[in-house]
Amino acid sequence: MESELFELAEQLGLVLKADGKKIATAESCTGGWIAQTITDVPGSSGWFDRGFVTYSNAAKLQMLGVSPQTLEKFGAVSAETATEMAAGALAHSDADMAVAVTGIAGPDGGTPEKPVGTVFIAWARKNGAFKVVGKLFTGNRREIRAQTVKNAIEGMTLL
Repeated sequence: MESELFELAEQLGLVLKADGKKIATAESCTGGWIAQTITDVPGSSGWFDRGFVTYSNAAKLQMLGVSPQTLEKFGAVSAETATEMAAGALAHSDADMAVAVTGIAGPDGGTPEKPVGTVFIAWARKNGAFKVVGKLFTGNRREIRAQTVKNAIEGMTLL
């Protein structure tokens, strides 16, 4: 999986570099793994602006400007929160596009409504384009997180 993630990040870098664009990340359940994967690519400083690891709700509020009402009404693991995280990453960076992830990697923390493996991924561009998807990944904690990283990076080339 590590080599596959590296190749995806390398491909993303080629696209961003060719377009003269930069990316920012806002991560909860992946704990910085997306940013790590991207910065494993030599030359990524030319297209990666910054990463926010906002594991706690307080961090989402303080660093990304996620609304307390959004967290209260929809929860940290929701499409709404992921969307606000991506918008916040754009607002608090020099990036042209951002990806945000929030989810339940397990093994605990799941509920019947949001079981372990529930993840929301949002992508946003400065021009206002955005997309958010909900996923239900299977596997152990590491596998769920790896699938999240893979989907997050793949989605950047589709927005």
